[in-house]
Amino acid sequence: MDYTQIDVTTSDGVCTLTLDRPDKLNAFTATMGDELLDAFRRAQADASVRAIVLAGGGRAFCAGVDLEALRDEAERARIAKSEFIGRFPLEVAESPKPTVCAIHGSAIGVGVTMALPFDVRIAAEGAKLGLTFAKLGILPGLGSAHLLPRLVGRARARELVLSARVVEASEAERIGLVNRVVAADALQATACELAATFASYDPAVLAHAKRMLDFGERATLAETLENDPKVNASLQAARATQRRE
Repeated sequence: MDYTQIDVTTSDGVCTLTLDRPDKLNAFTATMGDELLDAFRRAQADASVRAIVLAGGGRAFCAGVDLEALRDEAERARIAKSEFIGRFPLEVAESPKPTVCAIHGSAIGVGVTMALPFDVRIAAEGAKLGLTFAKLGILPGLGSAHLLPRLVGRARARELVLSARVVEASEAERIGLVNRVVAADALQATACELAATFASYDPAVLAHAKRMLDFGERATLAETLENDPKVNASLQAARATQRRE
């Protein structure tokens, strides 16, 4: 697939996917979704890629869905039926490779929901994030009803969605919507440095660590204590296989 609305670069084990409609503040279209899902899958399949970063080019991360697309019935239907909508959050959340999302400028609507399944979200100072779907008479998608309460809690998730309020990066950090806030001119470097740290570790260790954490999040303490040695045994078996190869 030739990419027209995203850019893809890979360096030192880190694949960076950059939304690339700067003149439109990276407003989301069905084409962007198709390209992003394809690029993410290629990064997953590439053994040389050990961590994945999602960023936005220009002045914003993603200013939401392209309103012109929403006004066009065919394009609106294409977005609604896009494989990106049903698969991207699941594939990011289940990725054995660490994922980082770098947010600057505006992250509105889908600009927030596409970031939720990433392992780490880093925001630039001054970034603004908002789940403003109610203002458009639509509902948030991309699994945000599952992901958002797990990040910020039930009450805050409801407030953010029902009020359609836009929050500053500092508040987003305080409530857990992003992991940390850095200076705007340090955002890309910070995200890539963190991803490079991930990429420097044994991929099998990180993949199994993510599996362990995913299980522990939905299990009881007793179940987690029972599961931990099983995952560790699976890791050691995987590393033994790697050594023989």
